[in-house]
Amino acid sequence: MAICRLSDWHDGTACEGEAMTTNVVGIDIGTAGLRAVEVSDADKARPTLVRYHEVRLLDGAVNRGEVVEPNTVAAALRSLWSVGGFKSKNVVLGMGNHRVLARDLTVPKLSIARIRESLPFQVQDMLSVPVADALLDFYPISESEGQTGPEINGLLIAAVKDAVLSNVKAVQLAGLTPVEVDLIPFALSRVINRGAKADGAVVQIDVGVATTTVAVTLAGVPQFLRLIPAGGGDLTQALVLRLGITADDADALKRSLGLGVSTDPESQAAATVISEVTNELLNSLRNTVNYFTNTRPSILVTRIVLTGGGAQLGGFAAALGELTRLPVFAANLSAAVTLGRGVDADALEQTRGVFSVALGLALGSRA
Repeated sequence: MAICRLSDWHDGTACEGEAMTTNVVGIDIGTAGLRAVEVSDADKARPTLVRYHEVRLLDGAVNRGEVVEPNTVAAALRSLWSVGGFKSKNVVLGMGNHRVLARDLTVPKLSIARIRESLPFQVQDMLSVPVADALLDFYPISESEGQTGPEINGLLIAAVKDAVLSNVKAVQLAGLTPVEVDLIPFALSRVINRGAKADGAVVQIDVGVATTTVAVTLAGVPQFLRLIPAGGGDLTQALVLRLGITADDADALKRSLGLGVSTDPESQAAATVISEVTNELLNSLRNTVNYFTNTRPSILVTRIVLTGGGAQLGGFAAALGELTRLPVFAANLSAAVTLGRGVDADALEQTRGVFSVALGLALGSRA
């Protein structure tokens, strides 16, 4: 599943090239930094994680996962390649912010090629931008019998073209070759489900700086997708505005206090802000999970897998589990791949899954 497929874009603007080398790099472009993972033999049953690294970004260079200053990001990418020792210049990018729409869609049973051709004529009323300004894709999930004949139930994915192109431009300025642009929740599902036992549906929740994605997969196949325009950055901003502190101090408070009640008078105000803002997101997540279980009663949800920097807030996982009454686990990157020479398993585990998106993007490449 890709927002941008090699065979679909012929104008040379993005997703270049028909052939790929054995190695490919997934790039996670975040508001605060860039993370990259290089994988070899991505199309094999057991790919190898060759190397990974991250660099910080200057404030304002990226906004909600969308590149604002291409030259600044390109310079950071060149530094990332140099310091991280990446060899391949073929890269896969991810999209999954407020400029991406994911909706359930049922269409008459046709070939996937014909369904994709028909999307511009079917979905204009669902989009906030003209069809010409959007990239459209359809992910089939199941078949059913409708009033007028066989139907295919699936997910409509629509991304604002300019948002994709701004990220692609930065990568090209860095001398890299974008071979695919993929949807971040689908990338995460590859990491979470590869090698895992299929014992019911999995809710994967990724809490980013500005966007939280919720995807439900069954035996690794996406069934449901929602993007919530909130994340860990909202908590930082709330602390800054309500306490009159710097963003760095706000981040330090988040790490030290976590989600809980403070008995220290000097910390009570911060603890109150953390509780109020975080509970809003937690309630949204509970409502989203409940919506899925209520509308798909035949699908048993067995667990939640939690990723993303915003999910590292102390007490967040426990609170989510209590609200949803589901066990909550962290993603295990080592279970999805073989670790290459020089990649330390303990060091990778200490990253607490922050490279999950970049790894999933690399795993989805079609070498």
